[in-house]
Amino acid sequence: MILHHIGDSHEWHWFSTDNDHLTTYLPIIAYQPGKGLSVFSSKHVAEGESYNGFKLEHEHLVAEDGSKVYDFSLTKNAFALLLSSIMMLVVFSIVASGYKKRRGSAPKGIQSFFEVIIVFIRDEVAKKSIGPKYERYMPYLLTVFFFIWFNNLLGLTPGAANLTGNIAVTLTLAMLTLLVTLFSSNKYYWSHIFATPGVPMWLRPIMIPVELIGVVTKPFSLMVRLFANITAGHIVILSFISLIFIFRSIYVAPVSLAFGLFINVLELLVAILQAYIFTLLTAMYIGGAVEEHHDADLQIGGGDAATPAHSHGH
Repeated sequence: MILHHIGDSHEWHWFSTDNDHLTTYLPIIAYQPGKGLSVFSSKHVAEGESYNGFKLEHEHLVAEDGSKVYDFSLTKNAFALLLSSIMMLVVFSIVASGYKKRRGSAPKGIQSFFEVIIVFIRDEVAKKSIGPKYERYMPYLLTVFFFIWFNNLLGLTPGAANLTGNIAVTLTLAMLTLLVTLFSSNKYYWSHIFATPGVPMWLRPIMIPVELIGVVTKPFSLMVRLFANITAGHIVILSFISLIFIFRSIYVAPVSLAFGLFINVLELLVAILQAYIFTLLTAMYIGGAVEEHHDADLQIGGGDAATPAHSHGH
């Protein structure tokens, strides 16, 4: 039951009663080589039934004859992705128009709420982690932060999709961070990998693979951290509620619901915390890639020009 609720599906199940249940059936779009494209409602295959040679096995669309099927369906997570994207466009279009209308004036309404967060990401995350070149990365950092935060919160609402608990979504976000980092990197970033300062020549054949693995493990940790934390929160909440039905006792209900509510409130903190951590680490990885090399003969500070360079720090 828990895996069904946290996983993706071809239908959007909202709630059930003793006599009925409210479900939104999503479109199935399937392509078979040699047979062409098939488009139909998931209602036809929702109850384990077969339709037009297709059926669902553990939410995977398969062909009854065993032939290859390419599933391009608008699943629950894909639909939630579209909804959250539209919501972000609407919200930040309103915020942007507020700045245009009240240029130079104090922010009002929804603009004043988001300004504090945007300024925090700019000053405490981007500037400190990336440095002087932070401005060009602000659109990406803000998009990542609000996308993760919004979808974390939406995932806590009843009947919602577990979008950020889908490893394909977190993998895509991590891959975007990796690509931005690599395409922003300078020669000093790569020289540190292939010619690590202070490492003797005989040790470099060992250090180069280690450094290259480190390039990949950073986005991998981003992917797993977000996926695991969000998924674990949903599993714990559903597990506490399930205790009522496992013990089949009304006396378990108050304790079960109290712990479930506590974890749910805690997840509100986790929602913004995970968005912040993902954004902060992304900024740190980008900062490491764009950081300029400082030669030993550069003088830092307000020292006398005649003072030897080695008496100052790098």
